[in-house]
Parts: sequence; structure tokens; C-alpha cells
Amino acid sequence: MAPDALAQLMAGRFRDPEDGAPLPAPVRTVVIEDSLAGREGELVAALNLGGRLAVVSDPTTRAVLGSRVEQALDRIAETLSIVLPEHPEPDLDTVDRLREAASGASALIAIGSGTINDLCKYAAAEAGLPFAVFATAPSMNGYTSINAAITVRGHKRSLAARLPAAVFFDLEILAAAPVRLIRAGLGDCLCRPTAQADWLLAHLLLGRPYRQAPFALLAADEAPLLAASAKLVAGDLDAIRRLVRTLALSGFGMTLCGGSEPASQGEHLISHYGDMLGDPAWARAFHGEQIGVATLTMARLQAEMLEGPPPQIEASQVDEASLIRHFGPELGHSCWQEFRNKRVDPGAAIQLNHRISERWDEIRTRIGAIHKPARELCAVLERAGAPTTPEALGWPGRFYQQAVRHARLIRNRYTFLDLAADAGRSDLLG
Repeated sequence: MAPDALAQLMAGRFRDPEDGAPLPAPVRTVVIEDSLAGREGELVAALNLGGRLAVVSDPTTRAVLGSRVEQALDRIAETLSIVLPEHPEPDLDTVDRLREAASGASALIAIGSGTINDLCKYAAAEAGLPFAVFATAPSMNGYTSINAAITVRGHKRSLAARLPAAVFFDLEILAAAPVRLIRAGLGDCLCRPTAQADWLLAHLLLGRPYRQAPFALLAADEAPLLAASAKLVAGDLDAIRRLVRTLALSGFGMTLCGGSEPASQGEHLISHYGDMLGDPAWARAFHGEQIGVATLTMARLQAEMLEGPPPQIEASQVDEASLIRHFGPELGHSCWQEFRNKRVDPGAAIQLNHRISERWDEIRTRIGAIHKPARELCAVLERAGAPTTPEALGWPGRFYQQAVRHARLIRNRYTFLDLAADAGRSDLLG
């Protein structure tokens, strides 16, 4: 039996595959149990978070788990119930309102998944407070990451936030979550190969930092999870446990690297573009659903680039004015502050082409070793009944093509989207 990576990490015994040093446990406590009913108070009391706890939920998560947690915490501390509106916006205005509502609290207790977790971890960082989270859906890998996805004046950003003191996973609660949220968690896990390929590309081509540890953490759990994707939507607790472990380990990988690079690359840029510029009137798609579809796109794009001849890089024609024309003045300027850091000028194009001519076989071999064909990833989603096309997300095909073409402009993260564009392969970008 393979060693338990999560248990080893939490005990400080998981060793970095590059230097053999033990990796530090990023958070104090991770609890994954079939049921936590009746234990909420003792679990939080053990954290010593102070005597006034602000319990943050929305109407849905409060009904699912928040009321139960509030009642348990009432016995150990003064509790302040903060119920955000349904589908709260993960933006700075909401963070400010949350901080004001939690004034005087000694800690935040998040009850929810993606948005509530991000809001609480960022608000906690801004207010200098500890926080813990009770998960309500296995929908994303942000529970254990130090970053928060927050929209800043319309620009989706990954901002440094605060790690939770503890994360609590009640598998019976998670298995009962809406099936689309379970599929979303699967989608968020599915992008490991495309994100790793993009990150390795930036390392080999541009010399940017890269680490093996995040992927070593996932090695034992990922394959069994993807093979059993159909069981997730059947409520199988063992399958949900595997999903939760994979999500937690993925989040820890980001935390250990101090950024979201191991789990967020081209596929996330496509998703973020949709969040930023999609029509609010469209049917709502969950983050992980979008990631699943975008992962298939990135897997196809990566295969095309790797199987083709060595790319020839051209100097970028993108400037601030063109971004303002596309995104508008405020968002365009914000995107330019990111994109200009990776913009290829004529001198950089010469250097990149020289590096490609010398190292393309090595680049292709190393990235090819971690690449997974889109058809295999698509089969994982299909077995779980998850979306596999933009139209299944509610995104018009033409808008999705725009997202693939322009998503690289929103962040300083060099991916195969950039390589294709810089090599004049617009045919691969929609």
C-alpha cells in the first residue's frame, strides 16, 4: 500500500522529492470523517480561537450545516451569526462588508465552499484574525490554499490570504451536496496535468521557478479518483473521501509553493475570462465545471503544440491600447499591468527562438511525460455526467473562442496559450 501523503504531510514526515527535506504541515488540523455531527464544538474549542466567533454562511450553507455549527459553538463561546446573501460576490466590497459585520470577533468560522471560503480567508487576512472552515461541498481545492480568488475592480485576481487554522470535512454532508458541486470538484482536480504542463513550460522556456512537490503529493490519490469518477455522483463515501483528499492535497501544493501555479494555469485563465466578461444573464456555471471544459481545451492545445514542429516566436503586437480596446479602460489597464511582464519584445523573441532550437526535444519529452490526452480526461468527466463543452456550461461557442484567444492577457502567467499566440498559431486559439 502506498504511504498516506496527507497523513505524512500533517505529521511533518512527507519529504520534498527534490532535496529530501521534510515539508512543513501548512495548517494545524485537517479532519475528514464520515460524520462530524456532535463534535463541532470540541473540534473548534481545541483551536483556541478566542471567545467571540463569527460564523459566516449564506442561506443555503446555513441550512445545510451552519445552524448545526452555530448551536454547537454557542456552548463554547459567544457566537455572531453572519449570513451573507445567496450567491455572494467574491469581491472587495463584499470583503469590506464582511469585515464590518465581524467587528469585535476573535475569529471567523466559514461554513461553505468556494466563495465563502475565499471571502473569509481574505477578510481574516485583512483583519488579522484566525479562521477555520467547515466544508459544505467538495467543489474546489481552495480550502487548504493560501490564496483567495477575489475580483478587484472587475479583474479576477489570486490574492495572498490567510491559511485556515483547521479544515473540517463531514463526508455525509459533502456526499449530499448538489451533484453539480461534486462534479465541479472533479473538474477542479482534472486540470493537474494541463496546469503542470503549463508551469513546466514556463520553467523550461523562461527559467521560472517550478517544484515537483505539489505533484508528488497527489501521485497516490489522483489516478484512483479519476478512475472512480462515476461513483462520486452516486454518493459513494469512499469516492467522496478520495475527492476530498485530492482537493486538500492540491490546495496544500499551492500553499507550499506560495502561489496558485501548481493548480491554476491556462485552463483557469479561460475560466476567469468567462467570470469577468460573461453575460450575467447566462445560466450559472460553477468554477470547477468551467475548469473541466477548459482543461479539455488546454489538453488539445498542448498536444497540437508538442506534436508539431518547433515553434518560432514572434515579437508581441499587443500593447496597452489594444487591451483597453478589448477590455475597456479600467480593466484593460489592470490587465496590462499583468501582461506587460511577459510580453515578448524583439530581443526576447530572438532569445526564445534560440532556446527552442537548442532544447525543443527536451521540452517536448519532459512535458509529454506528464501530458494526458484530452480524450482520457473527457472520459472522466463523461462518466460523472459533467459538462464537456462550452455550450453545456451555457457559454455561446463564439464567446468561448474569444475566451481561449484572449485569456492569456489577464495574468502574468506564461502558458501554452501564450506559446501558441507568440508562435502565430491563432488557428489553435479558436
